Amino acid sequence: MLEISNLSIAFGGLKAVDAVSMSVPEGGLVSLIGPNGAGKTTCFALITGFHKPDAGNVKFCGEDITAVKPFKIAEKGMVRTFQIVQPFAGQSVLENIAVGAHLHLRDRQDALDKASSVAHEVGLGDRLEQDAADLTVAGRKRLEVARALATDPKLLLLDEVMAGLNPSEINEVIPVINAIRDGGVTILLIEHVMQAVMQLSEHTWVLNQGRLIADGPPREVAQNPVVIEAYLGKGMAERLEKEKRNA
Repeated sequence: MLEISNLSIAFGGLKAVDAVSMSVPEGGLVSLIGPNGAGKTTCFALITGFHKPDAGNVKFCGEDITAVKPFKIAEKGMVRTFQIVQPFAGQSVLENIAVGAHLHLRDRQDALDKASSVAHEVGLGDRLEQDAADLTVAGRKRLEVARALATDPKLLLLDEVMAGLNPSEINEVIPVINAIRDGGVTILLIEHVMQAVMQLSEHTWVLNQGRLIADGPPREVAQNPVVIEAYLGKGMAERLEKEKRNA
């Protein structure tokens, strides 16, 4: 469904994304992980048209969409969420979600009906009339997913939708994401919460300093010495292995 080939961009001489290639299959639930500053969100911005790459290309459903404007990409069926959730203050949860629904629905009542359905799907059905600005962090994260889901995407890119949540809230969000995929939406997620990556993702790619350093099933990738050192520092893979042998 999504094919990324040798995608690259530099800011002031620093290569934020360096020759990244990935292939996301239709119906999959896959992930992109890596330490802070690895280039994950920049990669999302390139895929969804918010940045124009210096090199490489992006294909969605067989069509080259490299540097196509974000709203055009959304119309084609690929939508992303953002790490920092900014609801429209002064508007209800229902009205916020309806903004996404209006991408394809011109009639106001149709958009509100769609928004109500999506709100129930993500666990916001009992907060439709609440001012979106009054939501908790967990509620705002669900709202961000709901606004994207209301556009009827084929592919949903989730950028750290579990950041800032406590373990109980994370456990409540995981089945919501699984249900979205089971409903026919392909999902690519960026996530630091490894508990969620292990439970949700079928395949993961690891980015570090703009370059892909590993990919495969999450449990295998998590034991890769190169990945361990990217997260924990040079020499940590060997140290952990010694501690394991001596235990």
